[in-house]
Amino acid sequence: MSAIDQPPGANPGPNPARAALHDRIAADSLTTRRDYLRIVVTVSGGLAVGGAAVAGGVLHRHGDSDAPPDPRRIAAALAPGESIAFRFPGDDDRAVAVRLQDGTLVGYSAVCTHLACGVLWREDRGSEGELYCPCHEGVFDARTGEVTAGPPPRPLPRVLLVEQADGSVWAVATARSGESVEGAMCRQFAGKRPDLAARMGCPGANAKSAENTKAAGNAKSAGNAKSAGNAKAAGNAKAAGNAKAAGNARAAERSGRT
Repeated sequence: MSAIDQPPGANPGPNPARAALHDRIAADSLTTRRDYLRIVVTVSGGLAVGGAAVAGGVLHRHGDSDAPPDPRRIAAALAPGESIAFRFPGDDDRAVAVRLQDGTLVGYSAVCTHLACGVLWREDRGSEGELYCPCHEGVFDARTGEVTAGPPPRPLPRVLLVEQADGSVWAVATARSGESVEGAMCRQFAGKRPDLAARMGCPGANAKSAENTKAAGNAKSAGNAKSAGNAKAAGNAKAAGNAKAAGNARAAERSGRT
C-alpha cells in the first residue's frame, strides 16, 4: 500500500504526502506563471524600447548621410510589374525598386519605419500593388511610400532612381522619410557638387558656386603671379649672368692688350 492510499472505510484525515504533493504542484504552477509573465514583460519592454529607438532616430535610417552616395547599377532593365531587391547606398541598406504598370519607376527603403522589419512588394494587391510589412501588417502606397494601413509612423524613405538610354536602372541618391526629391538632392549635392546644385536651383547654391569659382580664380591668379615672378626672377638672373659674362670678357680683353 502506498503512502497516499487508505483502506476502504478508513477515515482519511490529513495526509502529509498528499499535502506536500499539492504544495509542490502549486509552487511549480506559480513559478511557471511568474516566469511567463517575466518573459512577456521583458519582450514587451524590448519591443517598446526598439520602437522608441526607431521612432526617435537612434537607429540608423536610410538617407541619414549628407554626402552624395556613389551611383549604383541595380538592374539591366525593369519591366512593368517587376521589382528587384538591392542594397543602397551601403551594403547594409536594404532597398526595393518597382516598375509600376504605367511605367513609373519608384524606389524605397525595404526597412519598415515601425520596427525595422523587412518590407515586401506584393503586385497582386490593389490596382498598383503595395509594399507590405508582414511583422505587424504595415502597408505602404507603392507610388508614394505613404502609410496606408498598420502601425508604421512614417512613410518609407525613398531611393532616387534614374534610367539610362540602354534601359539600365541606377540608384543615385536617397531621400529621408517625408523629404522631397529636390530637398534630398540639394542636401546631398550642395557641398560636393555646388555647380550641379546651382543648376537644380538649390537655395544658396549660386552663392557657393560663385564663391568656389572666385576662390579658384584667386588661386589661378596667384599661380600666374607666382609664375610671372619666377619668370622675372629667372630673366633677372639671366641678365645678371650675361652682364657678368660680358664684364669678364672685357676684363680678359684688356688683360690681353696689356
